[in-house]
Amino acid sequence: MRTLIVLAHPEAKSFNAQLKDVAVETLENAGHRVEVSDLYALGFDPVEGPEHFTEMKQPDWFSAQTEQRHAWEQGKTGADVRAEADKLERADFLLFQYPMWWFSMPAILKGWLDRVLVYGGLYTSRMRYDEGYFTGRRAMISVTTGGPEATFAHNGRNGDIDLLLWPMNFALHYMGYGVLPPFVAYGIEGGLKYSNPDSIPGRLQGYKEALAARLGALDEAEPLKFNGWDDWDEDGRLKPGVPGYSPFMRGQP
Repeated sequence: MRTLIVLAHPEAKSFNAQLKDVAVETLENAGHRVEVSDLYALGFDPVEGPEHFTEMKQPDWFSAQTEQRHAWEQGKTGADVRAEADKLERADFLLFQYPMWWFSMPAILKGWLDRVLVYGGLYTSRMRYDEGYFTGRRAMISVTTGGPEATFAHNGRNGDIDLLLWPMNFALHYMGYGVLPPFVAYGIEGGLKYSNPDSIPGRLQGYKEALAARLGALDEAEPLKFNGWDDWDEDGRLKPGVPGYSPFMRGQP
């Protein structure tokens, strides 16, 4: 099996980088061929714009989707994006490792999604959701938070972690992946200063072991549930009686 790990953290010695190392070791020991895209080390440019397209279809009005599709069809997608797209196409399993910043992801990772998930190449208006390009493959996110676990409960002050991570998980479903439940390491980064210093090494080691255990049991993991094309009517709404699997998409208001 081939795996791609996408790491988005600016510090090479960070706990996120250490979790990436755990993932590489665990998956390679399980027989995976692992590639890593360390976005900060690559100097990946996250800002989509006309400067990335050498022969624009609409030189007087920039449309990212129009130019992405045109470049892909002409075989002129930028080398940085093409390299990342090739890694995706080789991977049976995709793992994202990143810290939660401002209740979301680092900008470099959002820009990677904007540029590498190429319209007209890796998705179209019809080639998405349960008919997406990567149907039959699996993906998972592994994140760290600054706040402790209790603050990300359904009634926690930082918000329900399942809801905060839903947009990223749904984006992966949008691309066709079977999305495995996320792994979350709580109270990392700034949260460590509120911990008993003597407990920190053991807690961090515990998270490493927990991630290794999760990755060592991938074959047993059940993907999250999402709605697909057959669940929606011609207006794009859930059909009567069809359940939604998130408060973001529900049968009743």
